[in-house]
Amino acid sequence: MFATPLIPRRVLFGNPDRTAARISRDGRRLAYLAAVDGVLEVWVGDLTTAADGSLAFDAASARPVTQDRGRGVRDFSWTHSPGHLIYVQDLGGDENWHVLVVDLEAGTTRDLTPIAGVQAQLSGLSAKRPHELAVGLNDRDAQWHDLHTIDIRTGERTLVLRNDRFVDVTLDDDFRPRFGLEALPTGARRLHRFLADGATEPWGDIGPDDELTTHMAGLTADGATAYLFDSRGRNTSAFVEVDTATGRATVVAEHPGADAEHLLQHPVTRRAQAVAFHGLRREWTTLDPAVAADFEALRGVCRGDATVTSRTTDDRTWVVVFQVDDGPARYYVWDRDGRRATFLFTARAALEGLAAGSLSRMHAFNLTARDGLTLPSYLSLPTWTDPQHTARPDHPLPMILLVHGGPWARDVWGFHPEHQWLANRGYAVLSVNYRGSTGFGKAFVNAADRQWSGTMHDDLVDAVRWAVAEGIADPARVAVVGGSYGGYAALAGLTFTPGLFACAVDIVGPSNLVTLIRSVPPYWLPLIQIFKRRVGDPDTAEGHAELMTRSPISHVAKIVRPLLIAQGANDPRVKKAESDQIADAMKTHGIPVTYVLFPDEGHGFARPVNNTAFRAVEETFLARHLGGRAEPIGDALEGSSIQFLAGDAG
Repeated sequence: MFATPLIPRRVLFGNPDRTAARISRDGRRLAYLAAVDGVLEVWVGDLTTAADGSLAFDAASARPVTQDRGRGVRDFSWTHSPGHLIYVQDLGGDENWHVLVVDLEAGTTRDLTPIAGVQAQLSGLSAKRPHELAVGLNDRDAQWHDLHTIDIRTGERTLVLRNDRFVDVTLDDDFRPRFGLEALPTGARRLHRFLADGATEPWGDIGPDDELTTHMAGLTADGATAYLFDSRGRNTSAFVEVDTATGRATVVAEHPGADAEHLLQHPVTRRAQAVAFHGLRREWTTLDPAVAADFEALRGVCRGDATVTSRTTDDRTWVVVFQVDDGPARYYVWDRDGRRATFLFTARAALEGLAAGSLSRMHAFNLTARDGLTLPSYLSLPTWTDPQHTARPDHPLPMILLVHGGPWARDVWGFHPEHQWLANRGYAVLSVNYRGSTGFGKAFVNAADRQWSGTMHDDLVDAVRWAVAEGIADPARVAVVGGSYGGYAALAGLTFTPGLFACAVDIVGPSNLVTLIRSVPPYWLPLIQIFKRRVGDPDTAEGHAELMTRSPISHVAKIVRPLLIAQGANDPRVKKAESDQIADAMKTHGIPVTYVLFPDEGHGFARPVNNTAFRAVEETFLARHLGGRAEPIGDALEGSSIQFLAGDAG
């Protein structure tokens, strides 16, 4: 029945071999993430110049330069100060981030924000002030982040802006505040411009319909030009240049079906070079003729979607990563002078050693909801059921509806470990950008306002019905799986459409929308009107009643299918109480539930040993209720912090 070997969980969910490659500003060294004793650390090695002038990475010279030893480093950046790297880390998933700096010459790591219970936000690096960085800290008032500069050599901190008004501040390359974004009680936002004396003046309003699709995207080094992704006066957010002296705005690039997503700026002048729009796939529009030939040449380097991850200060050398759907990310050094790519490494070499036909292609296409709305979607199938890549299996399959979180986020094309894992286990895997997903214009986002369990859920139901009608899904064997909002969707699937799904997996999902909104972190409170407008208002009788009606906790008695719940104890966004409520209510009604808790995790599972342990439990659960195959649990739970508060692993 299963024509390809089982891919071990560790190959898909364990630590990558090497990832997140970043070139130093002077082009002499390469940094990346790789494991030390099972924990991701930053490694640094030398880049050398070959006889033909090409750059080569000396892998033998690479050494780990961090000693995190716990949750692992998830991202980092080179500073403009030679030999210094920075990264952020929290405690057990609490999202109270600390900024740490690594001095490569001294071999030391310093916590630049050593304040317990405070969240640091990295606000900027500058070539003009190479030994400093800008950081926001909410140590004075938990709701607001004051801006500071910190000397990375000494740790000395200097206040730049005492902030009790702005949810976001744009700094120039001298670390002076230039623009502030204020959240208004109406749910709208207002841009302010900082004047020379430190006072501010209004610089434009962003209405409630545009607040998720309009924001500052950057600033030139001289401060003369501001860049915005702006949907005002149009549906999708365009790339707009604004003269900061006159306020004159010019639309530079736009896409009829996708929002401006990512801006590439020169590392010193900060002039815009290229902008990405992301519909079903990422598309780059070059803005600076100097890089047009580079983007054209990169198309011939590797199949997949390219992203420039880092560059030297002189902009002559880039590190580029290519994402494909059926293999690991591939990293290259790009020499702009010679228009030459040098391969560095793949993120997971074991994937390239799998038997032919083990990895699935991801099909990108549009679905149509019952009201005519277009839903950009992605489908993966077991390779043996679709050998010609027609996006139709040779017979209906058990299917996983994999729902992204947010909801103001999106699914994308590329290598998706969950898609590959589940397809390899024998499932069709469908991900749908339901209304409320970002990237497809403001009308698409705004169509989800106050529609949790309403038309947002209808989109998912319509996707399942489409898959059944197309012969993709066996209607008796469909599961809904997701995290955060996707976890809510899983609970909604069992409570609002109790006969549709054979089982569900809820990962850090809210069960009670009233308690969800009332328990947001303090630094989200300035944005609370946005939550009230888009989700509902628990502080009015009508809003409270509506939110409770849309909450799965109010419909627990309707659950008739198996449920697996997973929660991080330190989650600041969706508190443990959300999972506790639904699990306790199910027990009260005599409904079986499996509930696992990770005491050292937050909003998702960052430690690979925990992630792998949960996947072992999850695939056993899915195999039991859908009939797919599963790798034996074996020793997958060992070393993890998993606790079974209800049910068990088998």
